[in-house]
Amino acid sequence: MGRAFEYRKATKMKRWGNMARVFTKLGKQISIAVKESGADPDTNARLRVLIQQAKKENMPKETIERAIKKAISKDEADYKEINYEGYGANGIAIFVETATDNPNRTVANIRSYFSKFGGSLGTSGSLEFLFDHKCVFKIAQKDGVSIDDLELELIDFGVDELVTDEEDNSIVLYGEFQQNAAIQKYLEENGYEIQSAEFERIPGDQKELTEEQRAQVQKLLDKIEDDEDVQNVYHNMKEE
Repeated sequence: MGRAFEYRKATKMKRWGNMARVFTKLGKQISIAVKESGADPDTNARLRVLIQQAKKENMPKETIERAIKKAISKDEADYKEINYEGYGANGIAIFVETATDNPNRTVANIRSYFSKFGGSLGTSGSLEFLFDHKCVFKIAQKDGVSIDDLELELIDFGVDELVTDEEDNSIVLYGEFQQNAAIQKYLEENGYEIQSAEFERIPGDQKELTEEQRAQVQKLLDKIEDDEDVQNVYHNMKEE
């Protein structure tokens, strides 16, 4: 299996293990998608996939509909997607994605977390080069189509890794960030069930630490993860 898939397997459950966090994260993403391209999933590709993903995560239909209605309300706060980059203890690069209605609050919190746990917040764009920005689609396997044939078809659309996930008989494919719309269009037009569609930042290299050093960095990562404005946290610390 490829590097990206193995990294994702090691970190995904950590980020998506809490149902309340999952619903909050998806609710914000739905709100952003609606404000960007409207509330009709038939004409809003991103919203269409998010609704499917929310159903797979057992998010109640009423909760999904409420998130969409809130997003089109004039009283609903506008969420801004802002990234923060910095170094934790032992030189670990950390990339934080947020969705916030109060950037001043968010940056103050993120800066305080880095400072408290022996790290430092850097300038925007300073660490982005350390991570490969990928779109990640999880689709149901389709009868009569081999993974090799599908991979050959999708290479022209920017897909560079495709792996079978035996746990739930699905396929996970990785593509260039800029090719997200083209890949989604191909999958939909060819009748593939898209179970989820996300963006990931995969570290080019991972740094090995001792158990004690990992524990020190993990305290910072856990604190950042707990912030309600944080959507995703990426780092280049090698997992155990």
